[in-house]
Amino acid sequence: MRASCSTIFFLPSFVSTPKPQHPLFTVICVKSNIDYHTHTHTHTFFTTYLIPTGWSWRIKRKYMEGDAGRDLGCQKTMDGKANEDIPSCCLKARAFAPDPELQANCHATVVSGWFSESRSSSDDVAKRMYFNNPMWPGEAHSLAVEKILFKEKSEYQEVLVFESTTYGKVLVLDGILQLSEKDECAYQEMIAHLPLCSIKSPKNVLVVGGGDGGVLREISRHSSVELIDICEIDKMVIDVSKKFFPELAVGFEDSRVHLHVGDAVEFIRNVPEGKYDAIIVDSSDPVGPAQELVEQPFFEMLARALRPGGVLCNMAESMWLHTHLIQDMISVCQKIFKGSVHYAWTSVPTYPSGVIGFILCSTEGPPVDFRNPVNPIEKLEGALDHQRELKFYNSQMHKAAFALPPFVRKEVKCL
Repeated sequence: MRASCSTIFFLPSFVSTPKPQHPLFTVICVKSNIDYHTHTHTHTFFTTYLIPTGWSWRIKRKYMEGDAGRDLGCQKTMDGKANEDIPSCCLKARAFAPDPELQANCHATVVSGWFSESRSSSDDVAKRMYFNNPMWPGEAHSLAVEKILFKEKSEYQEVLVFESTTYGKVLVLDGILQLSEKDECAYQEMIAHLPLCSIKSPKNVLVVGGGDGGVLREISRHSSVELIDICEIDKMVIDVSKKFFPELAVGFEDSRVHLHVGDAVEFIRNVPEGKYDAIIVDSSDPVGPAQELVEQPFFEMLARALRPGGVLCNMAESMWLHTHLIQDMISVCQKIFKGSVHYAWTSVPTYPSGVIGFILCSTEGPPVDFRNPVNPIEKLEGALDHQRELKFYNSQMHKAAFALPPFVRKEVKCL
């Protein structure tokens, strides 16, 4: 990757569609051209800084130069080497509010009352301001913010909760949207039931990540399950979920749940061989503390922890944006899991491109037909309305999740 010299645009005042102009700030838009070695074209990004109008140009430049290089580090590829195709940092727009009342509703990802997850250039940059994220260049998705409910840095990441206008409360980790109350059902239900409904009578289940408790809530629908281990590295995520997302955190109340707060890699390294029938990896995107969870050594440990014919379900990015990552992950899994390896997907409107995928793998042993649920949720006593009624998953959605468009099979050649 090469980044050209930046071009700086000045806007006279704070401009916003839903709010009037704000005379206290000057908007400075920095244009950067990113040339990816693996592509034939150049991507243009805009980084928007909101800077107090009274600052001198020298202070403005010093602030912007100091902001570069913070936040996201270089992402690694599956073998742990640095990936040169992804920018090494994430430049964020920062909003400064001298008024304490304004400060209470101010956050690095919130500009003029909007949360922006995906950031890139815009033809209407004066009205819509985003901050760049190297995971999703070239697009933007914004949610209207009613009120910021929580913002604090844990030992591992920044945790943000806000009330949105249309999607209810929203959880964000390190600037990346994790869930919203409105559409969390699509992700939580699918990542849990795709693997658990593919094997008969699962008993021992491990969840990696999943500190919000949603996956636990879904696993608890399966009466055959006797043990649910969960390993979450960040206790703040658990505490925040219990306070702001009780409909998800209810999963922690099940007596079968055993919580382990710590590093998942270290936890699984010490797990007895063949302990689990199913493992569900509900990690955040592969940056920060979740980076190790998409590398080959981790998948090898997961396979060792599964019984013969055991199953793994792992979050696997968007087929619209990340077919190169999906290709890498599936290639690694096919080397390790000698049963079967499949790719499925579901629709989650607040995720980049509106979809998210899953890799489903089985170890050598009794064959697993992921496409056809042998343990259908409809036949499990009390499962459909346990804790709350199922909103998204059923056996028809299960089968449909494995139907892939031609372009995916063409770009992910190992499928």
